[in-house]
Amino acid sequence: MLQSLWAQTMAQRGHLFGWSPVLMGIGIAWYFSLRSEPTAGLCAAMLFASALAVVSQRLWPDGLRIFVVGIALVVGGFGLAGMRANLVAEPVLGFRYYGPIEGRIIEIDRSQSDAVRLTLDRVVLARMETRRTPATVRVSLHGDQGYVDPQPGQVVLMTGHLSPPSGPVEPGGFDFQRMAWFEGLGAVGYTRTPVLLGAEAIEGAAGLWVYRQRVAISSGVQARLPTESGAFAAAIMTGDRSGMGRDSLDALRASNLAHLLAISGMHMGILAAFVFASIRYGFALIPYVALRWPVKKLAAGMSLVVAAGYLALSGGNIATERAFIMVSVMLVAVLFDRRALTLRAVAIAALIVLTLRPEALFGPGFQMSFSATTALVAVFAVLRRIEMPSLPKWLRPIGGVVISSLVAGLATAPFAAYHFNQIAQLGLIANLLSVPLMGTIVMPAAVIAVVLSPLGLEMLGLWVMDLGLRWILAVAHFVAGQEGALRHVVTPDPVVIGLIALGGVMVVQWRGSLRWVGVVPVLFGFTLWHIAERPVLLVADSGSLIGVMTAEGRAVSKERGESFASSVWLENDGAPVEQWVAYNRAGLEEQGRAVWTVIGDTRLVNLRGATALAALQGCGGADILITNQEAPARAGCDTYDITRLRETGSLAGWLVDGSLKLVSARERSGERLWNTSEMRRRGGAITTLLAGLHAP
Repeated sequence: MLQSLWAQTMAQRGHLFGWSPVLMGIGIAWYFSLRSEPTAGLCAAMLFASALAVVSQRLWPDGLRIFVVGIALVVGGFGLAGMRANLVAEPVLGFRYYGPIEGRIIEIDRSQSDAVRLTLDRVVLARMETRRTPATVRVSLHGDQGYVDPQPGQVVLMTGHLSPPSGPVEPGGFDFQRMAWFEGLGAVGYTRTPVLLGAEAIEGAAGLWVYRQRVAISSGVQARLPTESGAFAAAIMTGDRSGMGRDSLDALRASNLAHLLAISGMHMGILAAFVFASIRYGFALIPYVALRWPVKKLAAGMSLVVAAGYLALSGGNIATERAFIMVSVMLVAVLFDRRALTLRAVAIAALIVLTLRPEALFGPGFQMSFSATTALVAVFAVLRRIEMPSLPKWLRPIGGVVISSLVAGLATAPFAAYHFNQIAQLGLIANLLSVPLMGTIVMPAAVIAVVLSPLGLEMLGLWVMDLGLRWILAVAHFVAGQEGALRHVVTPDPVVIGLIALGGVMVVQWRGSLRWVGVVPVLFGFTLWHIAERPVLLVADSGSLIGVMTAEGRAVSKERGESFASSVWLENDGAPVEQWVAYNRAGLEEQGRAVWTVIGDTRLVNLRGATALAALQGCGGADILITNQEAPARAGCDTYDITRLRETGSLAGWLVDGSLKLVSARERSGERLWNTSEMRRRGGAITTLLAGLHAP
């Protein structure tokens, strides 16, 4: 058996490069799964040792080389993630701040509540040392604004509230603290006072020019197409989704068409393919050029330039950067006379993304885009080798779209369900009715509109775009309105999606009959998902909100307020309802500002406000006391006051042999750079070391 396994492993030579990002990803996941932070020196040593092993691989015996390089990639992924976590370190606000805020605008977007949101650097806060001031902060604008037309590069002043980035709303959930750490975001908050202009933009003229072009194009498109389709057109041309209505956004998500709205690999790929084909066939019409110039390579080079311009115009977010890298790898392959669509090209793109941003491994964009691309390349490679009945020419594009939509939908479905807790059950139908129009009408028309805009004829392209986008929106609303269009699912343990991904990669990458072993972890992962249980108790880190699982679903302790935490809890339960519905469920007994519940043999009380805390005699018969006030420990009960909750983070409770067992977010995530108070304030080990070396 071992001999057969060895023979199969040796047979993989020539196809092993595709495993490189997988092994690096395992190393990255290893780093992020630790419960304590490794030293920066250890991470640097592991990265150096990995690089040395890869460079010197030819010194190893042929059979051993595979395992040496494989281990080196895992170790290198660990070291790379650790070094990036230290290198991006910036000070994080350690308390709630209210007062004057000054900073330079570097990004403008909108929050989930549709408020304008400014990201500022060169931050100045009152009575705070520069070395402890966050490098960047994000502020949502509320109240009476309009005194300043925000533009990148402007220095603005305001009075506002800032807080440290919050941790997971439940143990093991999405960690905003970690995401903010890697984005260099040291505080988030809001202002209800007018934003004032401190200084006009005088630096970054090139970036400001690009931004102004982006705003001008978005405004111009929406002015010429003053409907929802115009906002849709602006979104896919510039990345500005501010004009999209909530109903349309919800319909696109429910019909699995939201990917058409974001500038992703599909948009970048369609754009590059259209430009490539147009230039190549345009040159082919000129005999002198076609016979003497490398037309194919010229088309690839020009397409690469156009794709880079699209990246800049769209705002250059992470998803678009990833799409640009994937398209660039394929176009560069054409320049070097290589096949563009291969698993090797996908692997190179994944390696580049993971090297630049190791934390992207856990994002839905990375997982969904690379799963879809890998599956599509693998399936079409198999179809090329199979003798199939020849379809009429007019049916071939339709067959390609059907297969592409089916394969991409199946490949991305587990990741979409894991991250968004929903499955668009009619998504395949919606994509079959919409994706062909995006590729054959909408994106080519967008290119034509841009080309004709200097002549004032852009309306010709926009009119065609309008027709296609109206159809897509109609399909989205129709599909979303059907009964059973959307199915909600619970959030499983992260190991589930890891098993499914690893098994899928095994089936696609391995050569030989052993590939079907990959089906086992996939089935095991789905089995674990099916039997996944949710915590019987959830406690917000503010101490003001609890949620208890009942026969009707989760009941929450507040009718309004802390809506973000309650909505995430309910979505993760796979049963999203309005907060007031969950509040009116049985399971919690409210007495003024005190909420009581019994879970198993444990009696719990949640107190909101100093008056409710002062009125409680001792523990009042409770086994666990939770409050949003500072409260000394009391005999007879386990007390979680606001001070303790700031250290533990949110709580989850499970019934074990009839008794309630609490697990904190800090226990699940451990002591890491992004959630340890002292390291967050100082900005990480490497930042602290450099500061010490430069100190007088």
